[in-house]
Amino acid sequence: MAAKRVNVAIVGLGFGAEFIPIYQRHPNANLVAICRRDRAGLDAVGDAFGVERRYTSYRKLLADPEIDAVHINSPIPDHAWMTIEALEAGKHVACTVPMATTVDDCRAIVSLVKRTGLKYMMMETVVYGREFLYLKQLYDEGELGKLQFLQASHQQDMDGWPDYWPGLPPMWYATHCVGPMLALTDATAEYVSCFGSGTIRKELVRKYRSPFAVESTHIKLKGSDLSARIYRSLFDTARQYRESIDVYGSKRSFEWTLVEGEKHILHTAKLPENEIATRVKVPDFASRLPAPIRRFTTKGVYDLAKHTHLSFTQGAGHGGSHPHLVNEFVTALVEDRQPYPDARRSANWTCVGLCAHESALKGGRIVKLPAFTIG
Repeated sequence: MAAKRVNVAIVGLGFGAEFIPIYQRHPNANLVAICRRDRAGLDAVGDAFGVERRYTSYRKLLADPEIDAVHINSPIPDHAWMTIEALEAGKHVACTVPMATTVDDCRAIVSLVKRTGLKYMMMETVVYGREFLYLKQLYDEGELGKLQFLQASHQQDMDGWPDYWPGLPPMWYATHCVGPMLALTDATAEYVSCFGSGTIRKELVRKYRSPFAVESTHIKLKGSDLSARIYRSLFDTARQYRESIDVYGSKRSFEWTLVEGEKHILHTAKLPENEIATRVKVPDFASRLPAPIRRFTTKGVYDLAKHTHLSFTQGAGHGGSHPHLVNEFVTALVEDRQPYPDARRSANWTCVGLCAHESALKGGRIVKLPAFTIG
């Protein structure tokens, strides 16, 4: 019997082009169409990967009856409306982070998923990256002991980035921090308190009226004695790019390397002081994937393109997460189950950041997560 397949279209071909060969090689997927507003760019990618069906109009793509699901990789301001229109058109949705930039849009997406029975997955890279999968394995096997504290950071210099980026509130794009803090124990955020620190240049404040250089948030996990701390910066803060996870347990603790390229640190309790900390290299967990897409945990797609003038810079970045994300979305559709994270969890993770920024503007006042994100 032939394997059941899902017909997928990819929307947005900058970062999105990274996923084309993964879908093409997944045993349960057909990559049937791609979409980009720019015809020249669309054709360049289509020719490189042999994709015949090409759309410059998103709405025409949604009208295609052969497409079962869309994977949206558009700019952040387009995530919500594109997701809503896709669900209204009867398509399952995978969407890069964040889900939306307003609580109302998150609510609308969760409501649509519930009403239509369609599947939604926010493609949060960190919770499928090798570091998180390693931590999750340690936690599930009891190696960490009792969890005592969690923290994560995402720092990046976005100066010079176009369009919507200048002055974007740091916590509006915080799911790379929030996701792993909640996914480790499959927790739900209940409320947050956030402080802004420092100020960015006046010209950066104008669009979003957000003055903070850094926003740091404490998250209270529902039904747990745990809290998590996250911090974000986007402008006017000197720091090498970093997406980090630190997890502190009673038996063992994990700390993300401080400098890119160095090994992570695993601390083991009750050893002699000079033996507590050891450097570890985490695996890629490729064995969890169908054989045809395992290579993508460590190998980029640039060498698979027929035209070498195309540049795909992400490669196997994001901790080798891309094939794991594709596999989770596709198999969830084939098995008719909810993907992880589903719409409710995705809204909770996204609204942590939205509520945190609201808290920062109110001087750190506690802000509760919306009820529809808690379940």
